[in-house]
Amino acid sequence: MTSAISVGQPVFTQVVEGFGTVTITPVDPAADSALIHSWVTQERARFWGMGEASRELVQEIYEDVDRRTTHHAFMVSRDGERVALFQTYECAEDRVSECYEVRPGDVGMHLLVGPATGAAEHGFTSSLMTVFIAFVFSDDAARRMVVEPDSRNTKAISFMERTGFVLGPEVVLPEIDLPEVYLPAKPSRLAFLTAPGAAPAAG
Repeated sequence: MTSAISVGQPVFTQVVEGFGTVTITPVDPAADSALIHSWVTQERARFWGMGEASRELVQEIYEDVDRRTTHHAFMVSRDGERVALFQTYECAEDRVSECYEVRPGDVGMHLLVGPATGAAEHGFTSSLMTVFIAFVFSDDAARRMVVEPDSRNTKAISFMERTGFVLGPEVVLPEIDLPEVYLPAKPSRLAFLTAPGAAPAAG
């Protein structure tokens, strides 16, 4: 997503029948870091790779994302309650580009659903996913969504298949070791979702 983005200003809102109003708003690193930290350090979020991060480090990471024009992070709310962290990135400007042949219009995605505050809701993540897909493809330049969940995260991989993503190869995302960010190598399974109306293509 390359359009102008302002912290605190919603960039997309959609009403999902029977679910509620979903709003996507850019992350405010200072205001949102405590909540994000509480999510990413839980055992259920182990594949997010930030289990040992301090709140200060979480803020620094999202300040780095905020400075980039190729990577974006969003807080997702349902009826005003923050329920998920959603990130998009240009695949050509990300380490995933070293693992497959990137095509014009490839948009990468990361998703972390926050812990349930009550009883688990059937179809909760699926309802959110319909909004994320609509958001990404509302940009005419986006032709294909690309995800790269940890290859050990079989739950996420199965969910992507059920959502309509086509599984690609297993790869190893290379280590990134820069002053502003460190990412260890990660075994991943690529999956692809072509925009409605676009010609399908294998990954």
